[in-house]
Amino acid sequence: MAGTVAYHGDMPAPDSFLHALVAVFPEHQLTQDEERLAEYSVDKGPLEGLVVALPEAVVHAESVEDVQQLMRLASEHRVPVVTRGAGTGVSGGANALPGGVVLSTTRMDRILQLNPEDGTAVVEPGVINADLNTAAAAHGLMYAPDPASYRTSTIGGNIATNAGGLRCAKYGVTRDSVLAVDVVLADGSLIRTGHQTIKGVVGYDLTGLFTGSEGTLGVIVGATVRLRPAPVKVLTLAAWLPDFPTAAAGVLQIGAARVTPAILEIMDRGTMAALDEAHGSTLSARGEAMLLVQTDGFGAAAEMEIIREVLTGLGGILSAPDDAEAEALVELRRHARGDAVETQIRTGEDVAVPKSRLVDYVAELERMAVSHGVQLKVVAHAADGNLHPTFWIATAEASEAMPRLEAALDESIRVALDMGGTISGEHGIGSYKLRWMHWEQSGPVVEIQRQIKQLVDPQEILNPGRAIL
Repeated sequence: MAGTVAYHGDMPAPDSFLHALVAVFPEHQLTQDEERLAEYSVDKGPLEGLVVALPEAVVHAESVEDVQQLMRLASEHRVPVVTRGAGTGVSGGANALPGGVVLSTTRMDRILQLNPEDGTAVVEPGVINADLNTAAAAHGLMYAPDPASYRTSTIGGNIATNAGGLRCAKYGVTRDSVLAVDVVLADGSLIRTGHQTIKGVVGYDLTGLFTGSEGTLGVIVGATVRLRPAPVKVLTLAAWLPDFPTAAAGVLQIGAARVTPAILEIMDRGTMAALDEAHGSTLSARGEAMLLVQTDGFGAAAEMEIIREVLTGLGGILSAPDDAEAEALVELRRHARGDAVETQIRTGEDVAVPKSRLVDYVAELERMAVSHGVQLKVVAHAADGNLHPTFWIATAEASEAMPRLEAALDESIRVALDMGGTISGEHGIGSYKLRWMHWEQSGPVVEIQRQIKQLVDPQEILNPGRAIL
């Protein structure tokens, strides 16, 4: 790709660096066994066409000082460092690099402060998203960001990727809940950005800069995050509609009624059929598309009444109030993209388009699937226009059909951008999506990002070749 900045190193780490690791870190903090190294070599993202290698070592940091020591050594020896949380990312941002070391922060897992009056918490990067929510719930609070991996993903990883989730339309992505971060830079120095208060406008928003930087600017070693009141009431509705355009029209009509659900998800029949096959459900027998809606807070009942009226008017088949199945479907939706199966090769992304273009975009996706001779299923965070279309082919057709599959994926990105969308609504860029970044970002924008990277990481040792061109 002409004009891009990429990682070109393929030399093993120098022996002097490896000897220094052994001298500095005790045995229980250092992994060099090849079998265990393989566990830290990739995240959950696609591997096609990517450089994947075993790291030279994995350092399990247990303190800020551990991170600083590693970065000083890596800077001295010019060794690339890939910071890793739970490894739940899906864009190849935490894949190991040749000659590099993986820095695991999962052992830095303490909730240092929880301040109910301020509505904030101070956490280490290895704190599990769900564990923070459990701690906050004891005070009638919640941590709003809820990626599908919330039971296993870490706050540090969520911040590094600016993770999204089902509740984004009402509560925002991770960046909207991060007030301050502690960051170790490439040379081992420690800085703190942001503030402990809900409001704070001093200087440039460096906290926002580090949030979503995917480990390319520094290592997040602590964060102050915003907590919100846990809703006193939560109501959930499943509605089956005659077709996808009608379901998308329901999304727009709910918005026109000025109702903001906590969750508003849409699934096409292909997604429901896949869930039926995996879980023995009967979702696809009830309609061609499904909306999954959740309202919360003191106005939950009033908002849900409006939503029920809207969807009934569109011919929807609605679940009964307090239907236990509807609540169970929220958890099922988190895994709607499905686990890998040997009989299929899948590819898909997390594009976002203005929600007013949902119907148009899905129509284009269906056209692409027919045009390229591939299968399609679509699930979306409908309230904010973030779609997860998945194209797939039978594994047996791979030798002949892979070019068609890739062409469909590329076209889906182009069309989303033409509609005013983006190549990534919540999953980040990592290494997998670099091939499309120049389609979305102009030369001057790319250059500013390069200059920022050069300023804070002049040797390009922090997750090089990832997230920016």
